[in-house]
Amino acid sequence: MPRLPASQHPWGSGLALGLLMATQAFGQATPPRTPFLFHDSHVHLTNYIQEGVDIRDLLRVMGDKVGRATLFGIPLQQQWSHRVSGDFAPTYYLQTDAPLYYYSFTDAFIAQAYLSLPRAQRARFEPMITGFNPTDMYAADHIKRVLTLFPGVFSGIGEFTIHKEFVSAKVAGEVASLTDPALDRILDFAGEAGLVVILHNDIDVPFAEREKVPVHLEQLKALFRRHPRTTIIWAHIGVGRVVRPVLHHMAMAEELLADPQYSHVYMDISWSEVAKYAMATPETTRRVADTLSRYPDRFLFGTDEVAPSNQADYLRVYEQYAPMLELLSPEVRAKLLKGNFERLFDAAHVKVRAWERSQRNRPATP
Repeated sequence: MPRLPASQHPWGSGLALGLLMATQAFGQATPPRTPFLFHDSHVHLTNYIQEGVDIRDLLRVMGDKVGRATLFGIPLQQQWSHRVSGDFAPTYYLQTDAPLYYYSFTDAFIAQAYLSLPRAQRARFEPMITGFNPTDMYAADHIKRVLTLFPGVFSGIGEFTIHKEFVSAKVAGEVASLTDPALDRILDFAGEAGLVVILHNDIDVPFAEREKVPVHLEQLKALFRRHPRTTIIWAHIGVGRVVRPVLHHMAMAEELLADPQYSHVYMDISWSEVAKYAMATPETTRRVADTLSRYPDRFLFGTDEVAPSNQADYLRVYEQYAPMLELLSPEVRAKLLKGNFERLFDAAHVKVRAWERSQRNRPATP
């Protein structure tokens, strides 16, 4: 994609408990001398056909560069339809017209991978529940069931998707919606139990006219307002592969961040596609840095890598953001890369474990 002039670019418009255990690298008896670069708020252990890397290999890839990371797969399975693609087995949703379907076993797989590690190594991960259908009123019950079956494991839910370019329309069954009572029930329970929510929702539809109001913005803001007690991380600030940043994107983000109604909403800047837009010009880089500096407590860094098999690939998004990171003060950079992650997920540990304990003495449902 050609670079836009800075004046036209949408991103340039308008704008410790267990610390030693948590920082212990795989296979080492003592913490590494090199300080970690960041915690990863957004990384997938598996892909769209539920294949990926062994959790021990992920630890090796993290090494002494990445301290803690969320741990989740992808809640959707790509169907291999022989009628559609014959002997070609698709591994990605863009490789076939066959549908995607929700794959609930991912939660048990993630839990088992996490529990297979020694306790010190578990402290580097924050497992997340993703294997639910957000159009199903029973989805919240699935989340409760996973928490009670695997107590002490999960810290949040997500990344899960409502509106996503080329994905939402491929999912078998009902189309997910920001106005669905099933989604409200999920977020209500997340707030009750203290679960951190990572929500993917594109700000707009693919190839939209950028000067118009984004299609999904008002419904998304209404959803946020309905759940003030739920900690929500809005993945990628609504940007997609072809859902480009809208005009005045950072101004839009700042308007939301400045409004007390959305004080429970955070944003991650994960994914190489987001970094591509944000780092497109010196002006866009400066605008993003300025926004992060004005709201240092509200952003998290993530890679959005899928089953990273080597450290060079895993660190590529961090390296893409290097020009922007250089513009941040040490305090702001520390919050973006580590501090906000620690604050949100450490708080989730306390709340979710308390909710789990509260369930132990409840009478069984007949």
